[in-house]
Amino acid sequence: MPGPNVVKGLSPEDLETLERRLSEQVECMFDARFQQPGAEETLLGPLPAAPGAEASSDDSGIDLLAGITGRSLTTEQEHHLFLRLNYCRYRVMRILRGFRGKRLTAEAARDLLQWECCSERTRSDIVRLNVALVLAMAKRTKLTGVDYADLVSEGNLALLRAVDKFDCSRGFKFSTYACRAILKSFSRVATRTARYRGYFPTEFDPTLEKGDHVEQKRLDVEEDCVDELKAILGQNLAHLNDIEERVIRARFAIDAEVDEFDIAKGKTLEQVGTMIGVTKERVRQIQNKALDKLRTALEEGILAT
Repeated sequence: MPGPNVVKGLSPEDLETLERRLSEQVECMFDARFQQPGAEETLLGPLPAAPGAEASSDDSGIDLLAGITGRSLTTEQEHHLFLRLNYCRYRVMRILRGFRGKRLTAEAARDLLQWECCSERTRSDIVRLNVALVLAMAKRTKLTGVDYADLVSEGNLALLRAVDKFDCSRGFKFSTYACRAILKSFSRVATRTARYRGYFPTEFDPTLEKGDHVEQKRLDVEEDCVDELKAILGQNLAHLNDIEERVIRARFAIDAEVDEFDIAKGKTLEQVGTMIGVTKERVRQIQNKALDKLRTALEEGILAT
């Protein structure tokens, strides 16, 4: 990092760019022409003139860019842009290597920012000139069950990676290289989508986000227990005496008639005590004794199956 005095003279945008460049690794496709005299003037100069309205000779889809650029880039012009991009990155690498383990001077920081901005500007130009490839190939691709927006998003990322990895010294057109990278990215989207649908075969439904299986199972058990309890009381399988049976029926509203919108409410201990002529504490004792008998009968019945 540069010293405090150098940092004070940088704008927030320049400081952010500098911090990002110092924290990330920079790579370039080296070319011997970078070390030749006059390389800077040549590579940063205007693009080579096109020999008339030269048409593209390949069938990779670069002709689709005509609607944006007015014409396709010639191979020479395209290679010139990539040489400029990698030359800017080469100059950034030279500065970083020269100040490895040392603080950047103000002049070095300015040079680094200049070459970094030139590199990003050239990269943006290349992407802008070729972004139509992603849209065209996404429309031509016949992949069922894959969202078009996902294809375009993944294709754009593949295009960015292709710009960083393309080596123009091999003589190929960038469109050929980029189209292969974009198609591979589409294949990854299709594979990922198929895997996702294997795990989640139906579309997401918010109403099914929280299942009620456990709650429904609990209600079913309660209903079965109530039916069994009524059967036990009806046949007196728990061997309750008359007072115990009256207390249980009154306390838990066993015989209450309600509609589907009402909830049966049992009587209080005091109300039951008034009904049978004892104190509420005595009602509690009778209730607990009766519940023990009913619990034993239930365990021997439905809960034991």
